[in-house]
Amino acid sequence: MESSSATPGVSTRREATRQKLYEAAVTLIAEQGFSATTVDEIAERAGVAKGTVYYNFASKSVLFEELLRHGVGLLTASLREAAEETARQGGGKVDALDAMMRAGLVFIQTYPSFTQLFVAELWRTNRAWQSTLMVVRQQAVAVVERVLREGVENGEFSDELDVQLTAAALVGMVLVVALDWQAFQPERSLDDVHAALSRLLQGRVSGRG
Repeated sequence: MESSSATPGVSTRREATRQKLYEAAVTLIAEQGFSATTVDEIAERAGVAKGTVYYNFASKSVLFEELLRHGVGLLTASLREAAEETARQGGGKVDALDAMMRAGLVFIQTYPSFTQLFVAELWRTNRAWQSTLMVVRQQAVAVVERVLREGVENGEFSDELDVQLTAAALVGMVLVVALDWQAFQPERSLDDVHAALSRLLQGRVSGRG
């Protein structure tokens, strides 16, 4: 967070610089891995001096940790907004889950390199940022858990539904399907992929179809 003494212009410029560094880091690390990526390369790709990297982040590891927080934060916000917009329009919990799946697909289509990194890092256990990764992952899953729990409470879903596992399954399904779509079926449209996931949702979670 910026200090209260920072002027709006300085704050905006610093945030723009950090955004450049996030984009440079995620692209390079997706291309060649974390260990092989240097701070010099990140600075060069971002178009800034090496010292600018260290001014904003204490180390490459800190930069990557903040990148995870930033990226998953964007995903979490998009999922939450999709659920809230559905509620404002009078939709049910299945509608909210469907809107969240679409929001997830849009996010992954927009940030494919970040999504690849995020999924890859979930399977590693020897990283300094592992605890941070678990926290931000749970923040995203918790948004889905809340909708499922509310659906159970209002009778839209069975009270036998395992909320935690179902939420994790839905998030995981969207991530894996979207990555498969981007890598192996890029000719398919977002609407097409969303429709396929929507049919799964309607038949499995809601019990309809």
